[in-house]
Amino acid sequence: MKPPEQPPKSEPTRNLASALAKADAHRAVVSEPKARLLVVDDHPLVRQGLVEFINQQDDLIACGEAATHAETLTALSAGLPDLLVLDLRLKEGDGLEFLKSIKSQFPDLRVLVLSQFEEGLYAERSLRAGALGYVMKEQGSEDVLGAIRTVLAGRIYVTPDLNARLLQRLIAEKPLAGEMDFGNLSDRELQVLQLLGSGDGNREIARQLRLSVKTVETHREKLKRKLSLPNADELVYYARKWVEKHLKSPPSI
Repeated sequence: MKPPEQPPKSEPTRNLASALAKADAHRAVVSEPKARLLVVDDHPLVRQGLVEFINQQDDLIACGEAATHAETLTALSAGLPDLLVLDLRLKEGDGLEFLKSIKSQFPDLRVLVLSQFEEGLYAERSLRAGALGYVMKEQGSEDVLGAIRTVLAGRIYVTPDLNARLLQRLIAEKPLAGEMDFGNLSDRELQVLQLLGSGDGNREIARQLRLSVKTVETHREKLKRKLSLPNADELVYYARKWVEKHLKSPPSI
């Protein structure tokens, strides 16, 4: 037995069905472009893990990766990504100065700093150097993802805890109770303190920061004065304790 014949579709119905089919086909082919991220970290496992995590997202793609200053600048010169995810602690030394250099060459580039150090130490300095956000490596994947998307949207990212502390400090115009005032240290002095605490001597610090040994010695004298430390041994001891406390994820050797 033949099935009953369907009534013929009217011309407007056929046109509407055709238009809907074409729209569905267009949506299947054309999708929103993914945001392109360049990942800079000198620890291969960390870098590869971050690249894989980014590529798992529907709206993100890692367009490249780099481990050194030179590789980073080469990649940026070849084409700007939508976001640079930058490890502040590269083996070549001063991450803040490198960030400033990047922003001077590529002022429109959005940068998210990824750091091993507590945000209270370097977040403000990173933002002043040109970054739009600061996230610690120990934070969860959802926090990192939120930081990425916040900075991609052109907004500043810091954790709610740091945001509250910054507002309180702004109102009080002084460090909060129980906080050490590192605001009177220059970026360079903080870098020297960090390297001293990591066990580097004057010559190695000078090499990493591309300074003369005499300049490093001058920074050490200023650190002793600003931190009220009586001698060089006390400064080194203080620096080592400071790194032990604040370096959350020591780099693998």
